[in-house]
Amino acid sequence: MYTPTRKHLPLKLISLFFLSLKLAMAEFQTQTTKSKVEEDQQEAPLYGDILESILSHVPLLHLVPACHVSKSWRHAVSSSLRHFHRNIKPWLIVLTQTTRYPYVTSALAYDPASQVWIDIHPQPSNIPSIPILRSSHSTLLYMLSPSKFAFSTDPLHHTWHHAAAPLVWRTDPIVALVGHRIIVAGGTCDYEDDPLAVEMYDVTTRTWDTCDSMPAILKDSAASTWLSVAVDDSKMYVTEKISGVTYSFDPNSKAWFGPYDLRPDGSVFISVIGFANGRLILVGAVGNAENLKGVKVWEVKGALLERKEMIGEMPAEMVEMVKGESGCVTSIGMSCMGNSVCLHNPAEPAEIIICELEGGGCTWVSVHNDVVNDGSRMQRLVVTCSNVGLPDLHKAVQVGAPRIV
Repeated sequence: MYTPTRKHLPLKLISLFFLSLKLAMAEFQTQTTKSKVEEDQQEAPLYGDILESILSHVPLLHLVPACHVSKSWRHAVSSSLRHFHRNIKPWLIVLTQTTRYPYVTSALAYDPASQVWIDIHPQPSNIPSIPILRSSHSTLLYMLSPSKFAFSTDPLHHTWHHAAAPLVWRTDPIVALVGHRIIVAGGTCDYEDDPLAVEMYDVTTRTWDTCDSMPAILKDSAASTWLSVAVDDSKMYVTEKISGVTYSFDPNSKAWFGPYDLRPDGSVFISVIGFANGRLILVGAVGNAENLKGVKVWEVKGALLERKEMIGEMPAEMVEMVKGESGCVTSIGMSCMGNSVCLHNPAEPAEIIICELEGGGCTWVSVHNDVVNDGSRMQRLVVTCSNVGLPDLHKAVQVGAPRIV
């Protein structure tokens, strides 16, 4: 069956689609409702293969109101998602948390397809009132107190899971989700005998278990401030940001392996890691904290992580964005999802730089962080990225209609 592509679609049909969609969005955002009889009687003039082909080029954000035009449009949306290959890029998710009780959390999401920021209305009843919201390797968000542990792994973080706190209390530990286990390791322990203690929470059985302690060489840098974490399907990798010394942890054997040297050369003063579509990616800041000369990206290969293959280098104008107004870079925040590597300066997160891995190279895009303003400068800020699907957006709509900002 012939299916028209975008260049074959008449301009009149495309205009008709967006007119229908505009009316649907206006109706949807004002939350007016129609009976099923009215819905069936007011079928949209576009249908069949033409409508599905048009929908295949529409960003996910606009497919939500399109589902509410009529039954035929809802069917066409589902069909277009099944039959057309869509290169859906990960969304940026930026959360802020007040530093005083009751620790209110808010969130914005950036859709790269429509290039807009959306207020995704996290549901207050589900978000625990625990200080210090943190992220780890992209989609894992967590909060930890002496008596409570809460975490969220869904793309837009509408669902939070609650558990008892680990036996060993520590501040700023590294936290990672490997399969169905959450690993809590190290941190700063003022009153504990073992500052390198490691505990593991089984999501299925909701129980904690103890593991081998972290390697002794990490004793002075066991907090997440000094460590970068990456996970694949079976292991957690921990890299000391300054030295590049890396260890891996196997949840099945509860043991550590290494060390491995990930720093490509002496010019790299910050090393951070992450997995992008199964590839271990190393991002290195070149120069020093007061004079960032460049940011480079490598893929790490080999059983002993001994091979580093250069992928690309951040453009000079984006390096200046990372420096920010102060010009000082003491750390780099990194979040990976799909082929996207998202980077920012935690001290000055006004710009988020995205490296899109393509074959053996990469392309670079900068996104202005709309969350950063005078009101948010005194709040805790967390940057992650997630693969967002239509069901996730429908769930966000049920909580409250997304507000485009």
